[in-house]
Amino acid sequence: MDQEQIRQLLEQVRSGALDVDAAMARMKHMPFEDLGFAKVDHHRALRQGAPEVIFGKGKSPAHVLAIAEKLLERGANLLVTRADEAAAERLTERFPEGEHFPLSGAFRVWRDRAMRGKGKIAIVCAGTSDIPVAEEARVTAEVMGNEVESIYDVGVAGIHRLLYNLDRLSESKVCVCVAGMEGALPSALGGLVGCPVIAVPTSVGYGASFHGLAALLGMLNSCASNVTVVNIDNGFGGGYVASLINRA
Repeated sequence: MDQEQIRQLLEQVRSGALDVDAAMARMKHMPFEDLGFAKVDHHRALRQGAPEVIFGKGKSPAHVLAIAEKLLERGANLLVTRADEAAAERLTERFPEGEHFPLSGAFRVWRDRAMRGKGKIAIVCAGTSDIPVAEEARVTAEVMGNEVESIYDVGVAGIHRLLYNLDRLSESKVCVCVAGMEGALPSALGGLVGCPVIAVPTSVGYGASFHGLAALLGMLNSCASNVTVVNIDNGFGGGYVASLINRA
């Protein structure tokens, strides 16, 4: 339950449309529901403004599906990240209105499409090899109620491509910048815009990139003061934090 659902519930009790026992029955699984193998956090939307997100990697398809069913019993939207093909197939069978994004492994059910963000979030990536991580950020930001614009393949190897999109970037309240190799794009972007830039290093690169460590260190050492950094390949984290900033 989120704040609006709690408010509606209390209003129904106050007006007499719902008795106290019925309201208690609706709230009986707060703050969490114990499934034995998992404790589903139904209280998270009330605390943080967004429901629990399922990290699919390492979970069995049956476990992913069971958690998803419980979350959607009491919420409108669902996001699963890093779902493998077997889990995505089970989710699609159970929730045919859902969307599966094979590049990133994301799966979402997006019933409540209300816009909660105050501005626009730009998802920027350096190269097409970075798109899977950028897609995870985009899907996350969208399902959390934001207007999102994707600007892909604008890395520093062709800096004119970034400059060509400067007007679009300047309209954004926050940017999520995804890059591998040496991780230079967030610094370049940070020097051009007056909004927060959330840098997401990817594991894309040759041997000396050390599976994203070189990009991570480059971003952490950025001289652009508006750049902050999340973990390697963490598109979800970038999209989530951008959503929180965009609500402020």
